[in-house]
Amino acid sequence: MKTLHQTVENPAPTREGEVIVLPPLAVRKATPDWRRRGNRLLQRLIPALLGLGILLVVWQLAAINSRGFPTPLSTLDSARVLFADPFYRDGPNDMGIGWNVLASLSRVAVGFGLAALVGIPLGFAIGRFTLLAHMFNPLIALLRPVSPLAWLPIGLLLFQRAEPASSWTIFICSIWPMVINTAEGVRRIPLDYLNVARVLQLSEWTVMRRILFPAVLPAVLTGVRLSIGIAWLVIVAAEMLTGGLGIGFWIWNEWNNLNMENIIVAIVIIGVVGLLLEQGLMLLARRFSWSE
Repeated sequence: MKTLHQTVENPAPTREGEVIVLPPLAVRKATPDWRRRGNRLLQRLIPALLGLGILLVVWQLAAINSRGFPTPLSTLDSARVLFADPFYRDGPNDMGIGWNVLASLSRVAVGFGLAALVGIPLGFAIGRFTLLAHMFNPLIALLRPVSPLAWLPIGLLLFQRAEPASSWTIFICSIWPMVINTAEGVRRIPLDYLNVARVLQLSEWTVMRRILFPAVLPAVLTGVRLSIGIAWLVIVAAEMLTGGLGIGFWIWNEWNNLNMENIIVAIVIIGVVGLLLEQGLMLLARRFSWSE
């Protein structure tokens, strides 16, 4: 019996008499995992490097065309000096940039923590009870657009000190995203969940703990992520006005000394710290969302 041999790739099988002849299939080797990960990394890294290169070129052109504006290389030299000893102490008014960043983070932790303690339960209550929603929604709509720095004189008047006033400003500015997102998450809970709770005659605390909180957790974490960015943004402006130890006052002091290189280094540090804070909260939100 004759056999037909086909050389085309993945051809259809042939029939001769009662025997079906299957041609050889082309074998495709699977791409290794490490190579796929490397390709994905390059797809993200190359555009990021291109964007950074464009930024450096624009920066260099601005330095050439503007008197007194530092170049990338001079800024890099200043960064090396700053990071050589970021935690030095030479009196209460002369400390390394590391101490200034830690001081700002401590103020953010106080104001942001108080905002979370008040804003998240308030958001639950507003989303759960219609009466409270009608009471607080007009106030939130009125106070939320107010500029952060407009709250600083109120804090100075209330506390008579710069330190609580800065934390107060962070508190009043970062509380709104947590309240709004938490309340909206509670409103979007399916009514079937609450109807089952009524049938089972669950207490309000049990409904809050077993039904509302797990369902609203992604919305809560979204509000927390937005609030931490606002808190870190506000503290820099507040410290410029109140003085003392902190990255905001450090920038203002460097401006008075006409040290633009250090100001740009501080801007980069502020951006990196804010990015790390936000990314950390995003990872936390994804973890809880997956666990759900």
